Formats: sequence, structure tokens, C-alpha cells
Amino acid sequence: MKTALFALPLLLATTVAPAIAQDDHSGHEEAATAYTIETPIETLMANETTKAIVLAELPGLDEHPAYGQFKALSLKAVQPFSQGVITDEKLTAISAKLAEIK
Repeated sequence: MKTALFALPLLLATTVAPAIAQDDHSGHEEAATAYTIETPIETLMANETTKAIVLAELPGLDEHPAYGQFKALSLKAVQPFSQGVITDEKLTAISAKLAEIK
């Protein structure tokens, strides 16, 4: 299933990404990392367990030509730009599997 996973408008890099770049730098960190559909995609791809969960529902996501443009965003944030590929059902399935991680 190597068809175009989804198309992101070039506009994404200029409209959504700058808002994400503003980091709070408050220094507060959670004791245990909880992975969710709000976690940046690049963080999910950096962990073998979470990567497998995401790629089971969205094969090829990490190989998408625009990956570099959207990897700092969450799956939930990218959903509106996915042209229906990232469905609520897929996010629900991913969310449930991520919640099982201890």
C-alpha cells in the first residue's frame, strides 16, 4: 500500500508549524512519559513500541515525502490535512494501544 499516504498542503509548513515552534520551556517534565495521539509524531517514531502501533494503522507514515514538515505535529493535528486517511477510527485504535503501554 505504497500509494500516497496523504497529501499535506504546502501551506502546512507556514501556518501550523510556526505555532508548534513556540515552546513553553517551563522546565516541568512528567515523571513518566505517556504517549497519546497528541504526542509529536517524531517522538512516537523514536520509540520502537509506539512506532509499531502507529505504523500498524498508518503504514508508511514515516516514509511520507512531507514527513519532515509534519513530524513535529501530533497525529491529531495532522488529521485535518490527511484527506481522510487518518480517520477517527484509526486515531481511536492508536490511542487505545498507546494507553496500554506501561
